Amino acid sequence: MHLRDHTVRAPLDLFHRTYHSLLRSTGEIQIQALVEQYAAFEPSLHHLVREQTPDLAALTYTSLRLPACIDAVRLVLLGQSHEVFARHGYGDVLAWQPVSAPGRRRKIFFDGHETLAVLIASPSDLDDLIPILVAFQIEWNKIHTLLADHRLLSGLERLRDRVAIPSDEQNELLAAAGLARDDIARLRTIWGEALAERLLRIGQWKKRFAVRMLGGSLMDYERATLRWWWKIEHELQPICFSQRPVYFVSSNTHSLINLLSGFALRHTDELLGFIRARDHGGLLAEYQKIVDEQVPSSLENFFYYVQKKYQAAPASAAYFEQRAAEERALGIHRVPSKFYVDVDAQVIELSKLDPACLDPRIRVEGAERLRASDALLVNIDYPLGLAAYHILKIVGRSVGELRGVYVLGKAATLNGKIGDVLIPNMVYDEHTDNTYSFASAFSAADIEPYLAHGSVLDNQKAVTSRGTFLQNTAFLDALYRDFFTDVEMEAGPYLNAIYEHTFAERYPRDQNVSFLRPPFDIGFLHYASDTPYSKGLNLGSRNLSYFGMDPTYATSLAIARRILRQEVARLS
Repeated sequence: MHLRDHTVRAPLDLFHRTYHSLLRSTGEIQIQALVEQYAAFEPSLHHLVREQTPDLAALTYTSLRLPACIDAVRLVLLGQSHEVFARHGYGDVLAWQPVSAPGRRRKIFFDGHETLAVLIASPSDLDDLIPILVAFQIEWNKIHTLLADHRLLSGLERLRDRVAIPSDEQNELLAAAGLARDDIARLRTIWGEALAERLLRIGQWKKRFAVRMLGGSLMDYERATLRWWWKIEHELQPICFSQRPVYFVSSNTHSLINLLSGFALRHTDELLGFIRARDHGGLLAEYQKIVDEQVPSSLENFFYYVQKKYQAAPASAAYFEQRAAEERALGIHRVPSKFYVDVDAQVIELSKLDPACLDPRIRVEGAERLRASDALLVNIDYPLGLAAYHILKIVGRSVGELRGVYVLGKAATLNGKIGDVLIPNMVYDEHTDNTYSFASAFSAADIEPYLAHGSVLDNQKAVTSRGTFLQNTAFLDALYRDFFTDVEMEAGPYLNAIYEHTFAERYPRDQNVSFLRPPFDIGFLHYASDTPYSKGLNLGSRNLSYFGMDPTYATSLAIARRILRQEVARLS
């Protein structure tokens, strides 16, 4: 098996071991110390890593996963909870300015000067964040070198100060910084009006990140996850989790609730009024095409998308207050993450759902029997990498019994296109070198009726990667030679936790594990957001936007239907 040939992964493993060993130090670690080993393995998301020419795909990808204040940051602190930061003399970081990144969920706090405090849930956060910092620093310093001419900095100051400069002169100015017309448009998309100001900062000083690890033991990670779960139990005290059967779902915070409450579908007039008032011409045109059956898109999915847009409008407060009240009446409870693992949760009492309110696509036969159910649906906003293991392990041992584990998430595809749905029945986990095989709860037939724009590929082989940047062409080729076509980050950790729910021992290493008789329903559904074989084509250069609703809801519908059917059958 090519994936167990460690020569393929040797450069990746060397970089991985280097930063994990350095982070054992109690002092600051300079990111510059990692640049050479990072470049040596030639990451697939950073094709121009060794070139003097800026790699705008890599810069865009990393910019979307770092807060805007990163321009001022010198020191990045890493810890599992606010208590860890306090123990190391940094006071109450929760009183610092909370900041966020558009493309990555993390609890991050900025001291307003040069220090960033990042709460991490597992070593996977390191495998994600450290390469991002390395890549961002490399690209920053490339552009810094190109902006060495004081005339360029003067021109950027004029742009920043809104001095009228002809567009041709602007393009010439930015071209001198190694930025082509398409690159400028891409940066304007993510940096907006701050483009000139951020380029000016890049030109003024060289980036020299340092990181410092606070804590980092297995117990630190488990303690943070346990306290995250205790908060959920505390906020929902009337629900006795230890006596209830649970269907566990790892997905997102919107699709399942929309399907189970049907609130948006009962308020379509207000949602249409919103897009008419805001003159959303593109959305109105799309609505008319769906009504006229000129496009195969779903009208229900369209209203769910508009509802998400509506949430940002000040006039929507009454609408969402009513939604919250109706959700509570339907036994739908939202528990936002506050202090620890940055994973919001939702707990749904199946007995309180109203079959008449369900999205019509999930109204299964016998749904009225759910009134007698004692089961819960626990849905979490999908975590990153190894945090999945800690979460499922703690949830599984805290509830009466697990009835099913269903995971919906993004993936890279080696044989499909963006928007396709991949259904694996085999997973190789890079963290443990285990290969898991299982009978999936889902097949293509469960998704195809609801997917308008992509294909469904079942019986796929997935690889759980340690990180999006921890891949290169040799690694991807080795995957494809072994017919692995689905690259993601959570399935392996979830399966390691499922192993411990099945057998009386800790998960093994370097083993082939077959769940011939799984203890409960298992299903993984991945929708493709990246195509690594298309150089530079990833969510750093494209955004699924409205069309991301298609695979998201097709897979969410399959999960909701499966859970309702399983529970109706159990009650029968």
